[in-house]
Amino acid sequence: MTAQKSVLQLSVHEEKIRKRVWATVSKFSGVTSIAMDDKTGKMTVVGVVDVPRIVKKLRKICNAELVTVEVVKPPEKKPEQEKSTPAKPTEIVAFPVTQFNYPYQYHYSSANSYYQPCENYRFVAEEPHTCVMM
Repeated sequence: MTAQKSVLQLSVHEEKIRKRVWATVSKFSGVTSIAMDDKTGKMTVVGVVDVPRIVKKLRKICNAELVTVEVVKPPEKKPEQEKSTPAKPTEIVAFPVTQFNYPYQYHYSSANSYYQPCENYRFVAEEPHTCVMM
């Protein structure tokens, strides 16, 4: 089945009925788009749907008539011109890391790190004028 564009003439005079019509039509599977002109009362339904079933459901809500049904042609695809592929930028490797071959390898060198290792050092600062407020 192909996509169809159906135009329905509805007699919708109240906002409450208009909302019920929108909800009813949107529940059908295969509906691609819905558009409604409030001045003329025409609703356009596009999609792969069974139009007589829609009209039958809408007649329970308001006066509905089928105006036109036409097959929607898919848009033609234009052949694309071959685009020249941009040249890949060369990759620059600044400093390859050779120390860490494995993700959980222990880093034994402390010369490159900011924090020096603290083995069992203790630092005690003795100031003559310490002030403690409680």
